[in-house]
Amino acid sequence: MANDNRIDYVEFPCSATAPVKGFYAKAFGWKFTDYGPDYTSFEDGRLSGGFTAERRVPLIVLYSADLADCEKRVREAGGKIVKPTFTFPGGRRFHFTDPSGNELAAWSDK
Repeated sequence: MANDNRIDYVEFPCSATAPVKGFYAKAFGWKFTDYGPDYTSFEDGRLSGGFTAERRVPLIVLYSADLADCEKRVREAGGKIVKPTFTFPGGRRFHFTDPSGNELAAWSDK
């Protein structure tokens, strides 16, 4: 799969979704889909991502065709699982930190 193990999605923090939706729609023409009052996803025509009131720092999300194998490789490489695999609309994901403490996530639609 062409997108396997590549950056696929990015989540940005926001204080409220309505103002950021208005800004990015007007400034750049992005399209949005709301998933509750504190989360909206965007499509800019090339990359997808989201804005959430639940985070305080950006989150980079990698795609994995085999999420269990990805988690195994993260652990073996010295990463730490900080949020176990959970389901969400569209798939499943887990969060991990690298040796420098950067938090990322891996997701799969499988």
